[in-house]
Amino acid sequence: MKKFGFIGLGIMGHAMASNLIKAGLDVTVWNRNLDKCTDLVASGAHQGKSPKQVAETCDITFTIVSDPTAALAICEGPEGILAGIGEGRSYIDMSTVDDETSQTISAAITKAGGRFLEAPVSGTKKPAEDGTLIILAAGDKSLYDDALPAFEIMGKMSPYLGEIGQGAKMKLVVNMMMGGMLSIFSEGMSLGLKANLDGQQILDIVAAGAMTNPMFNVKGPMLLNENYTTSFPLKHMQKDMRLAIDLGDKLNLTLPTATTTNESFKQARKAGYADEDIAAIYKTVK
Repeated sequence: MKKFGFIGLGIMGHAMASNLIKAGLDVTVWNRNLDKCTDLVASGAHQGKSPKQVAETCDITFTIVSDPTAALAICEGPEGILAGIGEGRSYIDMSTVDDETSQTISAAITKAGGRFLEAPVSGTKKPAEDGTLIILAAGDKSLYDDALPAFEIMGKMSPYLGEIGQGAKMKLVVNMMMGGMLSIFSEGMSLGLKANLDGQQILDIVAAGAMTNPMFNVKGPMLLNENYTTSFPLKHMQKDMRLAIDLGDKLNLTLPTATTTNESFKQARKAGYADEDIAAIYKTVK
């Protein structure tokens, strides 16, 4: 039986690791805040001592952390992933990072004798809990094939996208679109309410037409109820918008709408909404 490691037990990682454990897989967990491991260990997981120890005792180790800096940090140092990886062991980074960060990690893991796959996920807290994420995998095809049974537990779709960097780019494109949609949705809802339209009727009309989509169906009631319980932290969306714009710069592509949207999310961060849900961008509009 393959042994799996899971590092990074935030909103997404905790739910993803939990689904692997519920499916009966042999899972070792680790998080900087060890308290986040407690209920998973009670459910049958093993407690890891460090990223190094997880990587050296598991066949495949998954990680999902907040940003490129955290993704690099979890790999480096005497107790990092790189110190524990080696021949016959594999590493899958599910964090949302830029393609250069993925390539850097891939080169280091490969040099150490391991296999590497980037596999950022599209989806928020509820899809993570339900096992319906979209997993955007790229890199070592043999590792993709070996990891597919675990991907199928965590997600509903796991396309293989080719060489390292393609998964990271796909995730940034998807999140850039999502951020832009949420920004204009917030402006539209704000305009409608200021114009004395009924908020629920706006949502019903949008849901009945060509613009209907799951995000508006979920975020709309959050705006009307002023409920910003975090499913996807706003600070992470702003990070993704910035990375998407950086990618555009590298490709000599102007992204004016994304740039404007990024400024809106930056304004929301400055206003103190960084740890609230992405829907809290509405508070800077209304």
